[in-house]
Amino acid sequence: MEGEADTSSTSFLKLQAIQLFCAEQPREPEVTTMAQGLEVALIDLQSSWNNVRHHTEEISSNRLLLRRGQSFNITLYFRNRAFQPGLDDIIFVAETGPLPDLAKGTRAVFSLAGHSGPSPWIASLETLGATSLEVSLCAPPTAAVGRYLLKVHIKSLQGPVTAYQLGEFILLFNPWCPGDAVYLDSEPQRQEYVVNDYGFIYQGNKNWIRPCPWNYGQFEENIIDICLELLDKSLNFQIDPATDCALRGSPVYVSRVVCAMINSNDDNGVLNGNWGEKYSDGINPTEWTGSVAILKQWHATGCQPVRYGQCWVFAAVMCTVMRCLGIPTRVITNFDSGHDTDGNLIIDEYYDSTGRILENKKKDTVWNFHVWNECWMARKDLPPGYGGWQVLDATPQETSNGLYCCGPASVRAIKEGEVDLNYDTAFTFSMVNADCMSWLVFGGKEEKLHRDTSSVGNFISTKSIQSDERDDITQNYKYAEGSPQEREMFLKALQKLKAGRSQGFLGAGSPPSGSMPPRASPRSLDTPSLRPSDVVRVSLKFQMLDPPDMGQDIRFVLLALNMSAQFKDLKVNLSAQSLLHDGSPLPPFWQDTAFITLSPEEAKSHPCKIPYSQYSQYLSTDKLIRISALGEEKSSPEKILVNKIITLAYPGIMINVLGAAIVNQPLSIQVIFSNPLSEQVADCVLTVEGSGLFRKQQRVLIGVLQPQHRASLTLETVPFKSGQRQIQANLRSNKFKDIKGYRNVYVDFGL
Repeated sequence: MEGEADTSSTSFLKLQAIQLFCAEQPREPEVTTMAQGLEVALIDLQSSWNNVRHHTEEISSNRLLLRRGQSFNITLYFRNRAFQPGLDDIIFVAETGPLPDLAKGTRAVFSLAGHSGPSPWIASLETLGATSLEVSLCAPPTAAVGRYLLKVHIKSLQGPVTAYQLGEFILLFNPWCPGDAVYLDSEPQRQEYVVNDYGFIYQGNKNWIRPCPWNYGQFEENIIDICLELLDKSLNFQIDPATDCALRGSPVYVSRVVCAMINSNDDNGVLNGNWGEKYSDGINPTEWTGSVAILKQWHATGCQPVRYGQCWVFAAVMCTVMRCLGIPTRVITNFDSGHDTDGNLIIDEYYDSTGRILENKKKDTVWNFHVWNECWMARKDLPPGYGGWQVLDATPQETSNGLYCCGPASVRAIKEGEVDLNYDTAFTFSMVNADCMSWLVFGGKEEKLHRDTSSVGNFISTKSIQSDERDDITQNYKYAEGSPQEREMFLKALQKLKAGRSQGFLGAGSPPSGSMPPRASPRSLDTPSLRPSDVVRVSLKFQMLDPPDMGQDIRFVLLALNMSAQFKDLKVNLSAQSLLHDGSPLPPFWQDTAFITLSPEEAKSHPCKIPYSQYSQYLSTDKLIRISALGEEKSSPEKILVNKIITLAYPGIMINVLGAAIVNQPLSIQVIFSNPLSEQVADCVLTVEGSGLFRKQQRVLIGVLQPQHRASLTLETVPFKSGQRQIQANLRSNKFKDIKGYRNVYVDFGL
């Protein structure tokens, strides 16, 4: 039976103890001074000093937050006398989880004298005072992360055994420790991928890549507790809490648990996904500017899923949780991302005779962009060389071992075509390197138009280290398109998938079985337009005449080039239709037909215009328009298909910081925004946030904005954290949802 400690928020804890007497105590009257047991009066957890050394001071200065594999100091103050080595024995006990167990590693017993048994936890004497003792404790770099209870048992010669409950601490992964599986040997990378609490998520399309600012806020108030709550709400913990807690020393295991918990398809995870157009019972995914509001809403509502998220929201929230737990994490955007539902590394797309894309019955799609995470960790479960960056995708697309999660899949394994390695490497390979097959549906039949071997997986992007620039990391995922190595890896992956299916086993997290193509064709090096062969020798290409700004007419030309020595008479059907973010098409709203006659080696252009009044009422919230052209020569059955995706852009919000930013000093921030449309908009709401600058997200009701009207307002705040910070803003209305802006701010600590 043990006494209860006063677990106040301060580092100093007053202690009470209950003495544990042995049944047979030797009593020797001549050593009467030793009959008095050593009593602890106070404990100083040195939270502020320890947290600075453990890189957790941004989370708290008065709660003990530690990283495994690194020592921390505490001081015991005694009530009645000094500690005497050799006569007094101090034994520490650290426990985590609801059922602490020595065998499982969730309970550790380790002695200051070092003779309490083979424990990987270490205690050593630092300073011995008249009535105090400073000790250094260290958790092994493989210890389970989570919330711990620290106890101490004191045995004195001829005295009682006294037990004290010293208090709680939280143990996190340690990318600063060489012995930790998440060790990262670059301090700039650690600062970017663990410490930095803001960043950019890249959106748009491969021809127009734009950064979307995001507040990760992993060190904001209560976020660490919400992250630990998330682990405890997982199905793994609910089914077997003892085993789940024991496995929390593995970043591979923890990352899969977190990945499954970010979406809510299997459990009460953080986010509900929604790829439709109806968000009236929640928040449109494009409106979010940070993870903190999402995680706090999930917690405040009793862990009910937050409505709604799409891929970048899932990835951003996962980044927050993983960085908070200490696992280096970055957010990755893949443009033209494949979603291969049947696991044959082929994305099938179907078109009608007007060139419009049709709904895909197989649900194969090419997402305009898709966002996931990379987490840094060793992979002792894989052959040597496959550690480092690992793909984790919290967007619920396909199941992995029965749950909606994806990864960790080694980035190097993806590049090398090792699709049989855990976890979900085959599915991830298809997202960046599947082939795309185009089919013409006409008269109830399907005609193969073209196999495009280079359209999937472009401009794979992430934020640069300690910079606002974009890094292109496509070369990490695949060899250069058109190179022999790239085709070799594709065929290798295809062969491994076929072998896995023929044996009836695909390995953990592999995609479901499906039909396999008889053989992969060689890659085409030049495909300005898609065609089944080079017989036609005519190229079609779209070219924009103006930037595609929201509210303006869309002006473009169709360029036709005759590369042959014969005359060509072309009939070209053109169409435009809106797309949802996941590539799903909406009905076409614009069509045109062009008749083009080309002399040998002649080029001509056909001008096109889609008025704002025509496309505005059909535009999805993703602001994506796909223009297509299907051409055919009168004397030939061959077809030529070309398409282009347009992302309509808004003018950004401008943010000005009025004066110097100093901790605990008032700061004025000016926000300038406008209605870019030539029509009135209503229900305007401006949201502003920024970790270390605002205690909570600011929400300002604007109401109505007149056509082309420009407005500004000034917000007051008091920064409470120093260093580099970022302000994120979003303006929504009944006509648009995501006009965004950001401003970096350096906050001085002051005097």
